[in-house]
Amino acid sequence: MEVILALLGILGLGTGAGVFVIRNLYYICQPSEVLIFAGSRRSSSDGRQVGYRLVKGGSSIRVPLLERTFRLDLTNMIIELRVSNAYSKGGIPLQVEGVANIKIAGEEPTIDNAIERLLGKSRQQIEQLAKETLEGNLRGVLASLTPEQVNEDKIAFAKSLLEEAEDDLEKLGLVLDNLQIQNISDDVSYLDSIGRKQRAELLRDARMAEAQAQAESVIRAAENERITALRRIDRDMEIAKAEAERRVQDAITKRAAMVAEVEAEIASEVVKTQAEVAVQQERIKQVEQQLQADVVAPAEADCKRAISKAKGNAAQIVEDGKAQAEGTLRLTESWKAAGASAREIFLFQKLDILLKTLVASVPEIEVQNVTVIDDQGGGTVSKMASFLEQLRQTTGVDVAGTLQNLGRGDEASNGSKQQHLLPSESLEPISLEQSLRQDVRPFLDKLAQNEETISQAQHTLKRTIQKYPKLKSRLKKALEVGGQELLKEIFYHPVIKIPTKMIEAWLNEE
Repeated sequence: MEVILALLGILGLGTGAGVFVIRNLYYICQPSEVLIFAGSRRSSSDGRQVGYRLVKGGSSIRVPLLERTFRLDLTNMIIELRVSNAYSKGGIPLQVEGVANIKIAGEEPTIDNAIERLLGKSRQQIEQLAKETLEGNLRGVLASLTPEQVNEDKIAFAKSLLEEAEDDLEKLGLVLDNLQIQNISDDVSYLDSIGRKQRAELLRDARMAEAQAQAESVIRAAENERITALRRIDRDMEIAKAEAERRVQDAITKRAAMVAEVEAEIASEVVKTQAEVAVQQERIKQVEQQLQADVVAPAEADCKRAISKAKGNAAQIVEDGKAQAEGTLRLTESWKAAGASAREIFLFQKLDILLKTLVASVPEIEVQNVTVIDDQGGGTVSKMASFLEQLRQTTGVDVAGTLQNLGRGDEASNGSKQQHLLPSESLEPISLEQSLRQDVRPFLDKLAQNEETISQAQHTLKRTIQKYPKLKSRLKKALEVGGQELLKEIFYHPVIKIPTKMIEAWLNEE
């Protein structure tokens, strides 16, 4: 137990000693400062023996009782310089204002000078020492330069001041980083007079240069105007020549084009006339063939049919005569066999033939119905109507229906006879084309006189076709009979050009 306590005591003493060393003997150097441990001797970089050691940007432990620690700040110091009544070369007093940036040197051997001369001084004292040194160097540099040199080239003046003050500041352990001359003036207005003189000279030179430039500009402008006028005249002449040549070429081209157009129109008319002649010849042949087929051939067929019919009728008459003779014989026999009722039966048999003969004499009468009238109180007509109704009910013979059918049959036969008198359908395209041409051509001429464009004329024509259904129907019929060629012939016009497919599309629209 005593051993443990002893160990704990030793450990406590060691810990306390360590804390004491860290707090009082261990020093850390910042990058902007230098630690100086005075008391121990060492050799410097130039071989001298010095009684201190340096630590820059690190840490070290001070030897207790043998060393003492100092800190030297290496940060920048700004010093404002102001020199009054500093006589320049020529005896002109000047006032100079500037700013200098200095610091304590951080490298050997210059830092050794700073340690020897500045260690223990405050920052204000160091700044004052550097300021007085720089002002003295500034007065010395001003004494070697004229006011003109100082004022005209401030950079050269600052460079000379740096060279002059560098050795003195190095002896003090200081380094001059930067020096700027802010203002240079004098109380006797020497610099102002120099400036006024220079400004007057500059103003004179500027006016002379401006006058000379204006004169040169006027001369150059006049020359440019002359050259421009000459070029404009040449250009106008070239344009006039080109315009004249263009007009000549246009006239020649138009003449050739007009001649070619007239020749083309004449050739087109010739070709069209030749084609029309060929078409008309073909149509004449077609008409002849149609006449042959519709008139001559039917007439010949009718003649042959009439002859055959006459022969047939003659044979039928002979046969009818024979049959009638035989029928008369049989009728005589039947009359004798019938006795007293033979006369009524004979009249009933002949009534059908009598009625057919009556109907044939009045073919236009259409019998709607038969009205029965009392045969006792009526006259002959009423008795006949009563007799016809009794005949229909007794024998089944419909006299009114027979008359009506015979009337319709006669109308049909008359229609078939009249059908041969009408022109055949194959002849219709000629008359239809001519009638449509007579209707369409004046309308197209009117559109051409109104000077309408092709699109306007097409729109007007389409609206007209849709407005008149009868015209549209005739055009459809012409399209069905003659096709697009017939439509092209109908709508041909030398000015208004209407595509045939467009007309066909209009006709197909509902």
